[in-house]
Amino acid sequence: MACEKDTKTLASEAENKTQNEEVNMENVQTQNGVLVLKEMPEFKAEAYNAETGHYTEVSSEDYKGKWTVICFYPADFTFVCPTEIAAVNAALPFLKELGVEVLAVSTDTKFSHKRFVETEPLLKDLKLTIAQDPTGEISRKFGVLIEGAGLALRGRFLINPDGQIVAEEVQAPPVGRSVKEFIRQIIAHQHAYKTGEVCPANWKPGKKTLPVNTDVEPMTGNVGAYVTIEDLVDENDMKEMEEMVKAFKNA
Repeated sequence: MACEKDTKTLASEAENKTQNEEVNMENVQTQNGVLVLKEMPEFKAEAYNAETGHYTEVSSEDYKGKWTVICFYPADFTFVCPTEIAAVNAALPFLKELGVEVLAVSTDTKFSHKRFVETEPLLKDLKLTIAQDPTGEISRKFGVLIEGAGLALRGRFLINPDGQIVAEEVQAPPVGRSVKEFIRQIIAHQHAYKTGEVCPANWKPGKKTLPVNTDVEPMTGNVGAYVTIEDLVDENDMKEMEEMVKAFKNA
């Protein structure tokens, strides 16, 4: 079954299928819009390094052999964008501990990035590097460019040390993303990459994994013998979801 295979195997099989089989064009268009299991697109760009306060140059070559997060956001001097950048910056010590490099990208110029960082209070003490993409070339390669508007959607991509995209999240501009959930996903992907095991829904360190690399036959059709619903959604999760829904309904 596909979900029991590692990402290298899945990517190879997907490539072979595309090359060797006639595929319905609607499916091809959908496949082309998804970067998961594909190689990170190559790019080169000028950027602003907020930690040093200087302009620099970045490229896809800089991130090969590393766990990397590339985050696209619509524009400097907007409203949700600085909250996302600040939240990622606050979590940077945890990301560094996990060995994860972070690159932010928008279609603004490096000069706009510098001014944005210098004037927005939320970005005080920012340590991220923000690449410019005024032509939209990088955003287009990652499939997040809003053609006509010249802006990027909120796209976030996790790349493993093999240069392969293993997770992507793309959202419309009005809603910011959860850094907490993304760190959980990074840890899960790193665990799966290291061990060959797979991580069930809502998995966190200390929770049960599914050792499909050793017990695939007895597990098939019998996952409930390995994990329970309580392992997937515990009491704290249920309480947190209940409180979020209640707060929203009462607002």
